[in-house]
Amino acid sequence: MGKKNKKTRKLDGLTLQFMPYSEIAKLDTIERIKKLLKIVLDNKVVILQGRLKPEEETRLIEDTMIMIGNIKGFKGVELAVISQDTEERTFLQKMKFGLAKALVGQQDSLTIIGPATIVKEMKKDPKKLEVMMR
Repeated sequence: MGKKNKKTRKLDGLTLQFMPYSEIAKLDTIERIKKLLKIVLDNKVVILQGRLKPEEETRLIEDTMIMIGNIKGFKGVELAVISQDTEERTFLQKMKFGLAKALVGQQDSLTIIGPATIVKEMKKDPKKLEVMMR
């Protein structure tokens, strides 16, 4: 029997990685961003329980802008946050939510971060988030 030619093919697929907030809770801003960018640079879409602080989101975007052109094939990230709508709550519900938020932080939200080479666009309206892939 002759040798079989083994050809390896890279299958392009979509990988989603869920990350509980507890995994980044004790990290400082720089470490959080590094951890998230490492995953995104592996062409994975991160679904983060909770959300980053506004200054962390800004820093993440700034860091990715610097990386564009310096890392081959990297075209940036798409980022979107889904959180509960607080406008339809009663005053008492808003008070409870505010207290819970102070105790556990932004863990009631989901943050989606993906490489722009995979995530074409994210559209958000009050009721849903649409993620268009390439």
